[in-house]
Amino acid sequence: MKGTKTEKHFFLVLLVAVSAAFFVLMLGLWQPIFWATLLGFLFRPLREKLEARLGGRSSLASFLTLLVIVLVVLAPTFLVTVAVADQALQLYEAIESGQINPAALLIRLENDWPPVADFLGRFGLEVQEIRGRLSEFAVGASSFVAGLAVSVGQDLTRFAVMSFLMLYLLFFALRDGRQILERAVWALPIGDDRERAIFAKFGEVGRATVKGTLIVGIVQGMLGGIMFAILGIQGAVFWGAVMIFFSILPAVGSALVWAPAAVVLAVKGAWIKAIVLTLFGVLVIGLIDNILRPLLVGRDTKMPDWLILLSTLGGLGVFGLTGFVIGPIIAAMFLSVWAMFAETWEEHEATRAVVSAGAAPERVTGGAPIPDDAAPTRDTAPPAAP
Repeated sequence: MKGTKTEKHFFLVLLVAVSAAFFVLMLGLWQPIFWATLLGFLFRPLREKLEARLGGRSSLASFLTLLVIVLVVLAPTFLVTVAVADQALQLYEAIESGQINPAALLIRLENDWPPVADFLGRFGLEVQEIRGRLSEFAVGASSFVAGLAVSVGQDLTRFAVMSFLMLYLLFFALRDGRQILERAVWALPIGDDRERAIFAKFGEVGRATVKGTLIVGIVQGMLGGIMFAILGIQGAVFWGAVMIFFSILPAVGSALVWAPAAVVLAVKGAWIKAIVLTLFGVLVIGLIDNILRPLLVGRDTKMPDWLILLSTLGGLGVFGLTGFVIGPIIAAMFLSVWAMFAETWEEHEATRAVVSAGAAPERVTGGAPIPDDAAPTRDTAPPAAP
């Protein structure tokens, strides 16, 4: 950069100020931007295949890919969301009217199996106290579910607006994604190789999370919801959606939904239904994760289960539902950036050792020395704007 030292400092201040203002401006729109970017990475192979078959017509290929995303992803998600909200309200009304009464199940359990009360008494738990807490929990949970359902209904307009904005951005992400990526690599001052590695990690972890977590969760939730409907359990669609949510969390799983349901069926005396649900949960739902996840996600892209669990929970707490993808991505970026730092530090120490030994000063990159007069790798001009 040419100019005096004062000009350079002022320009850097201006750069930071304008960037911060732009960040604040886009803060309320980060979700459609994030999903447009992620879906652009996920569906880029499809767009490239369509472009090849259409003779290089990139805009048409991007539009057709967008149409596939709407039909395969957004439309089913919208329909399921409406059904879940409707069944959540039905469950709330059933609990409020007393049609569903968890305390009554405990009374029946106490009458049919008297040793249960003695067993609980050994731990200082009174059946009447547990009954009261169950009633309070049922009322609180039903109120929360009803409030959530009403919120979903009220946010349908906002969801539609954000979805339209996401699709608009997604079209350009599909059509011009490669050029945008190249300009970002050119502009960022952390080294082209590092930047490409970071962007690659973003796409890799995003694909792994969506394919290996979301798809597995959807399959488990669908099968669980279908079995709930077959067994006549009220709110099958709602409980299927809850199974999808719990399936997202490693080491927790959908068993937190179907296992209590099997216990409730057993307490009601529906032993055959309880046995069927238990066997289906263990042999079908429980094995899906072990079968599908290795097929959908390469072993080399997986992080430790404990890190996936922590990053998923942290992401959900900070970013809401979108955090189940953002959390693991941030964790993967954290590992990648620190690995890059360790490699850079190792190269720096190796260079210092070479200089201390009295050899000609060389830059060491990736274990191989590069002479100082080597040609720079960064382009001297930005790529053409998309």
